[in-house]
Amino acid sequence: MSENTIEILLADYADPAHARALVQLMDEYARDPFGGGEPLSDRCRHELVAKLAAFPGAFSVLAFDGPRALGLVNCFTGFSTFACQPLVNIHDVIVTDAARGRGVCGRMLDLVAAEAKRRGCCKLTMEVLEKNLPAQSAYRKVGFKPYVLDESMGQALFWQRYL
Repeated sequence: MSENTIEILLADYADPAHARALVQLMDEYARDPFGGGEPLSDRCRHELVAKLAAFPGAFSVLAFDGPRALGLVNCFTGFSTFACQPLVNIHDVIVTDAARGRGVCGRMLDLVAAEAKRRGCCKLTMEVLEKNLPAQSAYRKVGFKPYVLDESMGQALFWQRYL
């Protein structure tokens, strides 16, 4: 695998090869301990691509080396009330084991940034587990840092509530 042969592109949810790659990479991510350690559900395998295609503001970036899928970033457009502009939240990032350490993540995130700028967005946001140090290192290399408004108030925390 040469960096010159790696193609980074916006996914076309209607392209069967892109759809297969997206599901394959999401399943790999889901099975990883940082993704929860469980395979993607059958419902998700069958519905994910169509639901992403129908979701306003969703887009994905894929990395390929020839026909082999190497990486995926799923993104959703949101809105910054403080900046009064759209933003892009990066929801999933996966790079296959064999492609890690080769700049694939950074190149995918650079394309996300370019697409966000094209959409008039003011920033990119993402969540990362505190013990996922390799991911944090990759994200820092392309300009991400913890979210802080005022150092005296501390870093923002990501919370959830299931419905």
